[in-house]
Amino acid sequence: MSQPPRVAPRSPNEALKPVAPPAPPPKARKRRRSPFIALLSGLFTTALVLAGALGGGIAYLDSRSKAPGPLATDRVLIIPKEHGVTEIADLLQREGLIEHPWAFKVAAYTSGKAASLKAGEYLFKARASQKDILDVIAEGKAVEHSITIPEGLTSEQIMARLQQNDMLAGDVIQVPREGAILPDTYKFQRGSTRQAIVDRMTRDQRRILNEVWAKRPADLPIKTPAELVILASIVEKETGRADERPRVAGVFINRLNRKMKLQSDPTIVYGLVGGKGTLGRGITRPEITQATPYNTYVIEGLPPGPIANPGRAALEAVVNHSRTKDLYFVADGSGGHAFAESLEQHNRNVVRWRQVESARREAGRPSADGGVDRAEPPPGPDQRTEAPRSDNQAATAPDQAEPESFPVPGNRRAAAGQPGAASGPAGTRARAFDASEGTTRDPLLNKTFDLNSPKQVPPLKP
Repeated sequence: MSQPPRVAPRSPNEALKPVAPPAPPPKARKRRRSPFIALLSGLFTTALVLAGALGGGIAYLDSRSKAPGPLATDRVLIIPKEHGVTEIADLLQREGLIEHPWAFKVAAYTSGKAASLKAGEYLFKARASQKDILDVIAEGKAVEHSITIPEGLTSEQIMARLQQNDMLAGDVIQVPREGAILPDTYKFQRGSTRQAIVDRMTRDQRRILNEVWAKRPADLPIKTPAELVILASIVEKETGRADERPRVAGVFINRLNRKMKLQSDPTIVYGLVGGKGTLGRGITRPEITQATPYNTYVIEGLPPGPIANPGRAALEAVVNHSRTKDLYFVADGSGGHAFAESLEQHNRNVVRWRQVESARREAGRPSADGGVDRAEPPPGPDQRTEAPRSDNQAATAPDQAEPESFPVPGNRRAAAGQPGAASGPAGTRARAFDASEGTTRDPLLNKTFDLNSPKQVPPLKP
């Protein structure tokens, strides 16, 4: 084991000598700071301060923009097309939707939505926040209105409805041809053009027609999509009940297969007034025998064009018609129809219908189907009955004062709100006759007339 070195003992007489402190290190020469670096440092510090302040301000504004606004109740407001961010902010402040226009403008620019604000009609909920309001306008969530086009209207009637709607703008360049519009409910925003709505209606009709036509059976006596629309328009005008459409279509399909005249009242009306609407009264005997291209009591087969705009259900009813032997139908007094395979059975249904109508008149109630735009079916073969007079009928017109009773495959339902024809003056009678196909009492004698040759058209008898 090694021993520590031995130190010689100091003599007691030896005096302690002071030791001098070490010399201080030389001072470092201080380098002079560049003015450019100093400037950058100052700018950086200032930027950090400003960024912090700006971030804090944005966070504060963001929290405020999400707070409930001052709007007390739901409100619809129109933003005009020419308004920019400043005008919109001022409008919102005037209408009580926001409190500070400058805050709205800051939020619009910082969110990047200032350039995407859209004009339109908007619904703002009560207490909507500034952010909610900005999102609604930027995303164009405008209020949607709707217009309903009922089945069975003519194109002119539909154009009149569009014209009466003051939410729409502009005019229709051209009235679509009959049957080219699909009845439905269409949604639109305020200021949409009428032509745009018409374009949608016709585009939807072509799409639906193609879909239905593709599903037709092979034995359908309808050869083109245009013929499908024609027959569907007749079915549409004959009944308003969805459950009856296929059976009504089946009656007309059976008649086409047997080369029988369709004898549909609505075709008489369309031949008389075209697309203008309805007669608003019962059909008279001279009108039944009046030769027009659309009068299916005179012509064979289908008329040259649709008599209205049918809906999808009517188109599908023709393609999926009931497979029955029915050739006739008449109103049953309850809003529906009674169907028959033979004329004898049909006449019994007519007698029952007249009993129902007679009971209604005695009770002071209106006719079940109003008697508008249809011909009256006859009573029994040896009976006579009072012929109804239309409320719109001129008493001085001899050819309209006594409308004839006339059996038809079906009778058009009355339009809602139109005057009925079930209340006639006492003592007014009309000669009953039978115009059904194949009977000896058919005044048209089962002939087909050339409508272009007046000599071949049967004369009208008083």
